[in-house]
This record gives sequence, structure tokens and C-alpha cells, in this order.
Amino acid sequence: MELDSIDRRILGVLQKTGRMSNAELSEVANLSPSACHRRVQRLEKDGYIRDYVALLNPRKVGLPTTVFVEITLSAQADEVLDAFERAVALVPDVLECHLMAGTADYLLKVVAGDTDDFARIHRQYLARLPGVAQMQSSFSLRTVRHSTALPV
Repeated sequence: MELDSIDRRILGVLQKTGRMSNAELSEVANLSPSACHRRVQRLEKDGYIRDYVALLNPRKVGLPTTVFVEITLSAQADEVLDAFERAVALVPDVLECHLMAGTADYLLKVVAGDTDDFARIHRQYLARLPGVAQMQSSFSLRTVRHSTALPV
């Protein structure tokens, strides 16, 4: 299925205001409520809309510290990569894990309460990940821009 301009408008609005009612969304999309609802259902069914979530304020929930961790593995064999990926998926403080091209094999985005909390996460989880040869952590001083909205 190819997205038309109305689909893109619906996706753009829902990315920014996911709690908008169908009636409000249909006005923005310039569609009848029933036609808008059918489009949203189709976008969900076809996988364009993956999920609906509440985006939390990290400071309010006590996790104001963001740390980016570059991981270099001891080898790139499939079994090493698979073991690492299975283990890192179980670390609750890791928000994102990306397999990279370049100097590091993986880049993790980790949240923590403060530097002491990150030290705990490092000792309890990160240092125990299988196949890790080297780790380098960089602390974010300030988030300049953050968005979850894709440019549709």
C-alpha cells in the first residue's frame, strides 16, 4: 500500500498527539469520522502504526541521566552477536540498542538516575554482557532536540 497525503497527515498528527479523538482527527484530516476511522484501522493493520504509548518525562520519574555506551565485541561471529543481543534485551535501563557499522559494534542508549546509578547499571548489567571486549560511555549533558515523530 502506498501512502497518500491524507494518510501522511493522519500519521503526522497521531505521532504528535496520539490521544486525539477520532472526531478531532477527522477534522484535521478533512474526512468524515467513519472514513478517518477506516484509514486509521488500515494504517494499523498494514503496520504503519506500530503501537500507542505514553511518553514519560525522564526527570519526573527519576531518570534524568542519559548515557550512550559504545560496545565493541570480542568477535563478530553469529553466536557472539546473538548472545549479546539476547542479554542486552533483558537490561531494563537500556532504551535502545543499535548494531553499528564503524568502530563500535553496538551503541546503547541507557537511562539512569545519576552517575552512581549508572555505576550500578554498569556493574550489575553492562559489565556482565557476553562477548564484550571494550566499552566506552559518554554522558549526555543536555538534550538539544528529541522527537519520536518520523518525517512522513
